[in-house]
Amino acid sequence: MDCLVKSEFTGSVAWLGRVPHASKNIRSETTGKVDTTFEGICGETHSGLNRPSCVRVTMLYPKGTVIKNTRQISVLSAEEIAEIAAHMGLDNLDPSWFGASIVVKGFPDFTHIPPGSRLQTSAGTTLTVDLENAPCNLPAREIENEHPGFGRAFKGAAMGRRGITAWIERPGPLAVGDTVSLFTPTQRGWDPK
Repeated sequence: MDCLVKSEFTGSVAWLGRVPHASKNIRSETTGKVDTTFEGICGETHSGLNRPSCVRVTMLYPKGTVIKNTRQISVLSAEEIAEIAAHMGLDNLDPSWFGASIVVKGFPDFTHIPPGSRLQTSAGTTLTVDLENAPCNLPAREIENEHPGFGRAFKGAAMGRRGITAWIERPGPLAVGDTVSLFTPTQRGWDPK
């Protein structure tokens, strides 16, 4: 019995970026192509098989505890970035200000695709969805630097639109323009009653 099913949705990679290891902020450097390994995007600050725990998991581990790195990649939706900008009263937002790794287009309600879903390119490079990426203050600071007076509006505008975190299940190349297929779990939604 299959535990994943190919969805009806196919999109594409609209943008790629990489946050350098020595970066003093969250900004990504725009690139047209990246290589991935089981550790994530080569040369990216979020890569690695393990990572120190952060505020997102303090209910489980003290901050700094070494855990499996399931947030190697930050994936956003071009459509949701446009919605965030509109809610903030801006014409557009640069994905690099989010510390994004990948921006995809063509997937409705992208931020809410189920955890465990797979995003697979035509070359076979496959990302496994971890969780929704909650809005934080780091992109707000970058937006404030570019558009003074607008940074504070980011968290509210980005709620439910900030994309997802993911990890590399099958390494390979990623390039702008790659076709991406979405595979979702067949498991029904949790109903604890």
